[in-house]
Amino acid sequence: MDGFKGTTFSDRLKASNEARRRALEKFKAQAEDPAVAERRAEREAINAAREAREAERKAARQAEEARLAAEKAAREAEQARLAAEKAAREAAERAAREAAEKAEREAREAAEKVEREAREEEKRIARELREAEQQAERDARYAERKARKAMGKGKLRRGGSPY
Repeated sequence: MDGFKGTTFSDRLKASNEARRRALEKFKAQAEDPAVAERRAEREAINAAREAREAERKAARQAEEARLAAEKAAREAEQARLAAEKAAREAAERAAREAAEKAEREAREAAEKVEREAREEEKRIARELREAEQQAERDARYAERKARKAMGKGKLRRGGSPY
């Protein structure tokens, strides 16, 4: 048995430096290799195309959102126009209804006034008639009293009439 041949610290250090140097050379060789450069260019082209597609989709999405917002604004404007027309129509109907009610009320008040004046006229006529009847009754009583007085004095003619 010859024994274990161990590596020393300096041997391990040399091996590490050698591995590092070989990796660096390999990396430099890859950087200069046209196949690696070509693959890198392909990856960059693919990334650029992906970013372009994403930008295109984003622009299309924004255009669609703008179109939808414009449609929504148009619908809201149409609804506002319809609401304004409805409000105007209702206001016109209300004004017409109020005017009709006012005309009806004025006609009713005028009819009531005419009716009231007719009742007052009837009362006046009835009062005048009653006064005329009362006057006629008074006149009849007066004539009767006069006739009795005349009878008492003998001034009555045949038939009971003083005339």
